[in-house]
Order: sequence, then structure tokens, then C-alpha cells
Amino acid sequence: MAKVKIVETVLRDSHQSLAATRMTTEQMKPILTALDNVGYHALEAWGGATFDSCLRFLEEDPWDRLRTIRDTVKNTKLQMLFRGQNILGYRHYSDDVVEYFVQKSIANGIDIIRIFDALNDARNLRTAINATKKEGGHVQVALSYTTSPVHNNEYFAKLAKELCEMGVDSICIKDMAGLLKPYETYDLVKAIKSEVSVPVELHTHYTAGVASMSVLKAIEAGVDIVDTAISPFAMGTSQPPTEPLVASLAGTPYDTGLDLNKLNEVSKYFTGLREDFIKSGLIKTGVLKVDVNALIYQVPGGMLSNLISQLEKQNALDKLNDVLEEVPRVRADAGYPPLVTPSSQIVGTQAVLNVLLGERYKMASKEFRGLVRGEYGRTPAPIDPAFYKKICGDEKPVEGRPADALAPELDKLRSEIKDYIQQDEDVLSYALFDKVALGFFEKRKNGTLGQNVDVPKVEAPKAAPAAPATANVGVASPSGASGTYKVTVKRV
Repeated sequence: MAKVKIVETVLRDSHQSLAATRMTTEQMKPILTALDNVGYHALEAWGGATFDSCLRFLEEDPWDRLRTIRDTVKNTKLQMLFRGQNILGYRHYSDDVVEYFVQKSIANGIDIIRIFDALNDARNLRTAINATKKEGGHVQVALSYTTSPVHNNEYFAKLAKELCEMGVDSICIKDMAGLLKPYETYDLVKAIKSEVSVPVELHTHYTAGVASMSVLKAIEAGVDIVDTAISPFAMGTSQPPTEPLVASLAGTPYDTGLDLNKLNEVSKYFTGLREDFIKSGLIKTGVLKVDVNALIYQVPGGMLSNLISQLEKQNALDKLNDVLEEVPRVRADAGYPPLVTPSSQIVGTQAVLNVLLGERYKMASKEFRGLVRGEYGRTPAPIDPAFYKKICGDEKPVEGRPADALAPELDKLRSEIKDYIQQDEDVLSYALFDKVALGFFEKRKNGTLGQNVDVPKVEAPKAAPAAPATANVGVASPSGASGTYKVTVKRV
């Protein structure tokens, strides 16, 4: 038994889960010193969807956000979420881009990089792992948790052992949909701890209402670190709350050593911010409730809201239950990928197409074809050959590591934006979100950044809800028929 360490998620995943990642740097700055003084193991402060949201909605430089946090937070490690070969974007990037992004992340203040792959394909993690080790950062690899005929405790324990042989410093169980139930959590942590000697962390979501119980059982099973969110930004589709766990463990062998008075100072600040977010419509009541459907359909909260948005745009919200029932079938056809970015968007969009068109796979999205073909990596279960032919026709599957087919990109990217570069990191912003970054650079050049951004103010909330991101997704059938559907994409 040992003291349990806490990673606070309020600066990243909790507002990503509850408020569409709309917390601004200015809203974070007043509370950073108090957060730094709590004694957390780490603050999860960057990565995930924060990079996209800064550029697309908040008209902030995400690199400036990281530097601002680092300048204030002197005592606590800063942690980020990194999508392996996808970095923080939605496609695979060349190795030189991955390596440079890791280098710049650590140079600007990140201590711990939590790296995951949506398919748990270790080949997609290798470049980011090696780059983080080279730069002296802490490598944490996350196992994307899910359940299926091929996912069990033995699978995850074996994967954790394989990753440790690649030199990782810690392992995280990443339960993005809140699927883990208490006794399953206990057994899973025991299985992984029996195979690895590095620290093990649990990240889960409160979506199905069982997360606090699961965290407690994980602690009893020997987990070393757990992710929580300060209570005003906890529960619902976010993480379990920090303060009740600290209070529950006080005086036990697992005592976190954290001071509830210091946590209360943090909580008071975020209570006011939460109220502003609710008034503005950025936090909607739907994300705050317990949703047991997460246990049935394995649909994370962000993915569920995305499905609802797609159906609303097609005046077909009455088809939601049909789509939810279709999601597990599509997932099975695609080799049981865990539903996390980008596979959650790919599977969800295909399920919507199957239901709305009245025939399964009458059309297959370009991204779904790529998933089946192996463009995102090796699926957990092999694809049925007949289904492969139905979706991909005579195209040959991708057998190797997908990024091996990508030529170096950095020099070309630099040349494309040479007139806009003000810092080395700009090429990385452009690499990940080219059109969005160009718009940001243009406004920065003209001095018009922030003029059209309407977000809640801490002291004087005035905001209206921000518009969701939209994207045109091209779809095509194996026979070549195509069309365009407009869908809303929320990152999970």
C-alpha cells in the first residue's frame, strides 16, 4: 500500500468533456498558482482537443497557452494527451512531424506525454515514445480500454508488457467511455500490475455513474495514480470529483496527502466559472446526467452528442435508437476498434449513414474505408474477407505501419507558410490544422485576433453558445458512387 497520486484534469479533459473545450487561457490564469500549490502529481493541461479549440474557436495560440501555464506552474508536472502518430490531429503524420512536435512540446513546458493509439497498435506509438525519451520527457502510454470478444484482461496485460519492453515510464488505463465497473476495474489493475513494474494510472469518465466506485476499487488493487476533476467540472461526461476521493482516502494507507482547504480554494473559483458556462450554454444539462447507455453501446459522451447533432441536421432524431443499436454492429464489422478519436467519429458516421440510407453500407465513408483497409493501423480483430471486399473492392490492404508510407513533411510545410511564420512552432500548428491555422495566422498578421470570439468571462458572463465545428465528409460506395454529407464533429 502506498500514497495515491492525483492528476487534476480541469485544465484539459474535464472542460473538453463538459464544455466543448472552450475554457480560455485568461480564465485559467487566475487559479494557476492555487492549482500549483495543491500538491497534485500532475496537471493535465494540454493536448487532446485543446490545440484545435484554441485555434478554431478561441483564436488563441495553443503554444502561448502552454508557455503561460508553465511560467506560473513551477512545482507541479504538466501533462498532455498525444494521439500517437496522429499527434493532436485526425490523420497520420510523418515521423519528422511527430518528432518535432514532441521536441517542441517538451521545450515549451510539458513534462509527461500520455501517448495513445485508437487501435492499440503499438507500431503507431513507437515514434512518439522514442522522441519523448530522446527529449527527456516522461513517457506514459495509455491503453484504450474497451470490451469485445477480443478485449479482455489478458489482452491488456499483454499489451502493457509489450509497451514496457519499448521503454515506457508508466502505463495508463484510458477508459474514455466510462465502461469500467468496480470489480472489473479491480481485476484489470491486478492483471496489469502482475505483468509490469512501472506505475499504473487510471483515467475514466463518470458517464455511466460508476467511476468513483471504480477508482476506489482500482486503488485497492494497487493502482498508483488516478485522474480526477475538481468538483465543479466533474461528473457527467467528465472525471470523478477530486475532493470526495481525497476525503475518503484521508487517514488510510492510501492517503493522498492533499489538503481539502487548498482544494476548496480551487473549487470556489471553478464554481463561478461553471455557472458562467451554464448561463452561456456551453455546459448543457445533458452532459451532466448519468447515462447507462454508455455501458450498452460503448458510446462516449462526445460521440453521443455528435450522433445527435448529425441526426438533427437531417431531421431524423427519431432514428437515434436505431443508430445507437447500429454502432456496435459497425464496430464489430470493423474489427472492434475502441471508440476514441478518430475511430469513434469514423464508426459513428458510418452508423448514421447505414440507418439514414436504409441499407447497411450502401455507402461507406472515405474514413471508414481507410479504417477497414488498415490506413489507421492494425484493427484489434481481423476483418472478414467478404466484408473487406464489399467495402474496399480490389484495393490491397495496408500491411505495414501506415506512417512508413509517408515522406518527410516539415520542409514542405515550412515553405508553404514562410510568409506567416513568427515562431518555430507555427509549422506544427499548420501541419495539424492547415486551413484553420492559416486563418489564425492571417488574423494574427492583421492584428484582429479575438475580435469575434465570444466566451464567458469569469466576472461578467455575456457569451452566447459557440457554433459547433462542421466538416464535409465525402462518402463513396465500393462501386464508386459518391455524395457529400454535412456532419458535426465533436472530439472525444
